[in-house]
Amino acid sequence: MTTPLIAAVLIVKNEGHNLRGCLQSVADWVDEIVILDSGSSDDTAMIAAEFNARYLVDADWPGFGIQRQRAQQHVTATWCLWLDADERVTPALKASVQQVCSQPAGRTVYSIPRLNWVFGRYIRHSGWYPDRVWRLYPTALTQYNDALVHEKVILDASMHTAPLAGDLIHYPYQDLEHYLIKSARYAKAWADGRIARGKKGSLLTGALHALGCFFRMYILRLGFLDGKAGLLLALLSTHSTFVKYADLWIRTRTPRRSVQ
Repeated sequence: MTTPLIAAVLIVKNEGHNLRGCLQSVADWVDEIVILDSGSSDDTAMIAAEFNARYLVDADWPGFGIQRQRAQQHVTATWCLWLDADERVTPALKASVQQVCSQPAGRTVYSIPRLNWVFGRYIRHSGWYPDRVWRLYPTALTQYNDALVHEKVILDASMHTAPLAGDLIHYPYQDLEHYLIKSARYAKAWADGRIARGKKGSLLTGALHALGCFFRMYILRLGFLDGKAGLLLALLSTHSTFVKYADLWIRTRTPRRSVQ
């Protein structure tokens, strides 16, 4: 049997509302689809079956990095193309992926430009574009690190990096409530990671980082050119930055009251 060339690989949980659109953007040209589910209760499994995906479940959540490592263990294709369920591959990106996989360079990891649709418009400034992410690499070459959140592909000095052309369309938030829920989840995971390394936080540090976040996004990175959506995104990002430091401070500095 011929070894599959390209695998689309995803980790998911309750992504039924997103998954079909994502898989439709790759199903007619990738050679295998590998999905590792961390315990969905919606129709994720049914949608995966529609696309003949290799669908596996591991509900013992270890964090994003290790979960991606687990998913990669089930890939048989030569190349891993990592996707999230809320992303869509454009025709231009498809062509770029196919070209580099058919004519590979040695020990190379490829970055993909991601174009985010947030609060009713594409965000082309604010530090959110091209928002390059390392998503394509030879399966035998590398994998993701162990980070609980904001995991990254492991790159060493022997590897080369190169950009791909064509955008990966990203729909990160369904609405404001979804933003706040997702932000709180990431803040907790960030604080968990800091606590595991023995770190502590302060409200002053949080306030300074939050102010710096707004200045970078809205002024230095031209977020004002993204209109009202850019302003809202900068304010929400400022809030999210402060919240993660506040969570760290609360959990490392606030003593528990003893029961009287």
